[in-house]
Amino acid sequence: MAEEASCCAKSCVDNIHVDVKEYYGKVLKKSSDLKSNACVTPVQRIPDFIRQALKKVHPEVTDRYYGCGLVVPECLEVCRILDLGSGSGRDCYMLSQLVGESGHVTGIDMTEDQLEVARTYIDYHMQEFGYKKPNVSFVQGYIEALTEAGLERSSYDIIISNCVVNLSPDKKRVLAEAYCMLKDGGELYFSDIYSSGRLTEEIKNHKVLWGECLGGALWWKDLLRLAEEVGFSTPRLVKANVITVDNKELQDILDDFKFVSATYRLFKVPKSSTNPCQVIYNGNIKGVEDSFQFDCQYTFKVNEVVEVDGEMASILTHSRFSEDFTLQPPGGPSGPCGVKPKAGSVDPFVLALQLEKESPGSATGGCCSTQSTGCCK
Repeated sequence: MAEEASCCAKSCVDNIHVDVKEYYGKVLKKSSDLKSNACVTPVQRIPDFIRQALKKVHPEVTDRYYGCGLVVPECLEVCRILDLGSGSGRDCYMLSQLVGESGHVTGIDMTEDQLEVARTYIDYHMQEFGYKKPNVSFVQGYIEALTEAGLERSSYDIIISNCVVNLSPDKKRVLAEAYCMLKDGGELYFSDIYSSGRLTEEIKNHKVLWGECLGGALWWKDLLRLAEEVGFSTPRLVKANVITVDNKELQDILDDFKFVSATYRLFKVPKSSTNPCQVIYNGNIKGVEDSFQFDCQYTFKVNEVVEVDGEMASILTHSRFSEDFTLQPPGGPSGPCGVKPKAGSVDPFVLALQLEKESPGSATGGCCSTQSTGCCK
């Protein structure tokens, strides 16, 4: 019976992979082919150096881009980055410029048509960036099976993903594989679609909803649970946007379920072995010299003393940010501007509504397209 159940599960996974390949390789030829605006990136302010990097990406690569917002963590110089579900390679080519010629970006995707687009323009981009040799490579494989795809364990500083994890039938396996690929102190920084509850079988079995990044959406509380089971630090919410589907046929099937696109950062660091302490940001990270918004709870202003909990202290001590902060034990001289720590997980739906109220003119949308392309040029 166990063997029969295993075969059934494998068949289900294989079927989803086939459906997703078909949707992103054959059905979707450009972002305007999407059937809902769940996969439309909300317009957002983009730092100038990232905007300039996006300008250098070939138009065909950008036209075949179906990603969730902008997935660009800080402090990237000379880093080794892995992009899960890299698609046409837009994020890879943008990050290629930010890690520099001494860094490297690997993209993995299961869809041949998308990889063909990405690989076609390697030489074009290296010439555009002025690099003597490529610092980008693309691998065909599944994000649930990174080792089987030939990727080396414990070899990446950062793993990113742009609205792809929801397309996987085995989210825990994706997180576990990512954990194994990261170096100690490494980070999984990714955007994805999340639901307000566990979805029904009808929704999960709907091919279009799955392809549109909705049918496979994880309940956000399940992300917290799975991350802990795999070994990651508590997921830290960076930003969230309300999703409006704007397709009556699909909305009727979704019923009362609500969705957000959200960006989280997860770290491979020791479990709160560090005591709470005070930290001071030195202002040396490119693009955030004056103020570094680490997540929705912590913003570090240059030379300001901030009190952080043990887990955040562990992240800042063991990650690539270790040289960018000065740590001191609690109770030290904090001065009049010391900032107290904030605890607890943040509901992305609450944050999304809060941000929407603060910026009422901003567009809503989610995950897989390029509505923001216009403001990138």
